[in-house]
Amino acid sequence: MRSHTPKILAPAGDKTTFLAAVAAGADAIYCGLKLFSARMEAANFSIEELSRLSRLARSRQIQVHIAFNTLIKESETEKAFRLLSKLNQYVVFDALIVQDPAVISLARQAGITQDLHLSTLGNLSSPAGLKSARTAGFSHVVLPREFSLDDIRAMADQTPEDMALEVFVHGALCYGISGRCYWSSWFGGKSALRGRCVQPCRRMYQLKAEKHRYFSCMDFSADVLAKVLKEIPQVAFWKIEGRKKSPHYVFYTVKAFQLLRDYPSEKKQALVYLDHAMGRPFTHYNLLSHRTQNPLDHQDDTESGLFLGRIKNPDAPFFITREALFTEDLLRIGNEEDTFHTILKVTRSAPKKGKFILPRHMNHQVKKGTPIHLIDRRTDELTHQLEELDTELAGMERIPVRPVTRAPVIPDRSQPQTHRSSRIRDRSIDLRVSRRLQGIRHKSEASGIWISGSRYSTRPDKTTWLWLDPSIFPGEELMCRQYITSALKKGARHFVLNAVWQISLFDNPSRLNLWAGPFCNVTNSPAVQELKHLGFSGVIVSPELDKKNVLSLPKSSTLPLGIVIQGNWPLVVSRTLSPKLSPGDFFLSPKKEGAWVTRSNDLNYVFPNWALDLTAHRNSLAQAGYTCFVTLEEPVPKGAFLKNRPGLWNWDLTLL
Repeated sequence: MRSHTPKILAPAGDKTTFLAAVAAGADAIYCGLKLFSARMEAANFSIEELSRLSRLARSRQIQVHIAFNTLIKESETEKAFRLLSKLNQYVVFDALIVQDPAVISLARQAGITQDLHLSTLGNLSSPAGLKSARTAGFSHVVLPREFSLDDIRAMADQTPEDMALEVFVHGALCYGISGRCYWSSWFGGKSALRGRCVQPCRRMYQLKAEKHRYFSCMDFSADVLAKVLKEIPQVAFWKIEGRKKSPHYVFYTVKAFQLLRDYPSEKKQALVYLDHAMGRPFTHYNLLSHRTQNPLDHQDDTESGLFLGRIKNPDAPFFITREALFTEDLLRIGNEEDTFHTILKVTRSAPKKGKFILPRHMNHQVKKGTPIHLIDRRTDELTHQLEELDTELAGMERIPVRPVTRAPVIPDRSQPQTHRSSRIRDRSIDLRVSRRLQGIRHKSEASGIWISGSRYSTRPDKTTWLWLDPSIFPGEELMCRQYITSALKKGARHFVLNAVWQISLFDNPSRLNLWAGPFCNVTNSPAVQELKHLGFSGVIVSPELDKKNVLSLPKSSTLPLGIVIQGNWPLVVSRTLSPKLSPGDFFLSPKKEGAWVTRSNDLNYVFPNWALDLTAHRNSLAQAGYTCFVTLEEPVPKGAFLKNRPGLWNWDLTLL
């Protein structure tokens, strides 16, 4: 029998925020290590530090969940295994949060028996996928932040009895669907899927003469709607986003949702806590499907922190503060793209509506109207509790962490292949994929089509490769399943799935040619092996990999491999769009890089105005062992243009 009281899962990005979550009485804390964490910009934790913190949490019956939720490159599998082995040996934890399927087998080999939670980056977005996720070994699934209450209920209705759901209730929103953003990686190798996002969506962009933050979202909060979430018994955890946030934020968001869960009549006090948690302005986003709130419908100030006022008189800058300020408060001056952007510690208090004068060295440096945000505060209540917990932690035994010398067992491609895919490993395929059915231009080519391109009305045949969207949401699943059933009756046998868990839409995968598409973000051979167990016939690898890892992957792959060699690859896929933008609009980045938005089915794609092009390296890829070469065709809207520039993405870089 499932519990009807969800646990509150708090974020921790360093020791102090971990202690703040303990002080607030969180039911569980999630945190990452120094490596393989989807928030690499947070301080994160060493094994030794987390060993003591996890024992402190266990002494108070607080669970610890480890976010091991980045993609792992082929060259990193041994490093990841050794870190998992240390984690298992030295840290007391209750769950491992996973994006990359490779971690399933690596964790097993490391001796980890704790629960595996599928990260929202793993992109399980429709009910059918719960079945394959459970088969893969996941006990919990973190649902997308784009979901409505109806979506959550649809997932809950199909959740197996021995499985549970996690739902975000508060925190920052990415513009992109989780696991579907390549923006930061495209502009310099800092992959969001590896925790290195530089947040290009937060920047100003120019459409004609207008400049706005078209992609910078307000925060999300379930706040008073948490009462409805509590009525869904399959939701085991309420998750608070914020591993880069302050101890103050962690403490007061946990306190707020404790009130909303346990004492709904205290909702006014809970909302006061949330207003002063120093996040961005927040919305309910899609939670109420009949009354959605677009997180992009805002003015241009979307920096994190509590807004305090704007600079007056740049010659001797000051502002009138909307809140009382105390010594040790931290202020953010300006926005990140401002040359004068800085963090300022308050050295003298100021009353509400009082005049706060900036230090003299900032005279003539800041502009009139520059926004000021409060980003951290240490109240007496919290400071005292943190000091007591820190003293207790200092008195705990330090356990020395020793090196791990074992290595993981990597799949052996040389073993005899009984899988049907072995028959097509040595065949070379040129696959040209478009939104509308195209004739085959050469006898060596195969044709592919996005099946949602015409609202699932494209006529299938025996030779066309049918491509599923990067995300399929609950309301669309039935339509997609019906199309697949009809296509199978008409002889279709070739499908490309762009989320791993879409394989549950097929009753008999072994009779079909099912490939994991490039949006499955496969980057290593253990992940390929896990997909083979699920029933896949081949894998089109992630195109954001660098040359070294692209070329080394086929050596250990137990399935045939393909790669996107040419075409328009999206910077990001989203479920929302700014009211200031329309599909087809062409806009410019601060560095004058162009892009446009295309809407297909219910998804918005942002495309850069230069294409991915690895055709010069085709021979190297073929010699390495790739057998499927994909070209993605996307129509370029009127008013947009393609630049003639190298589209190598990370080929010559080191993917961070």
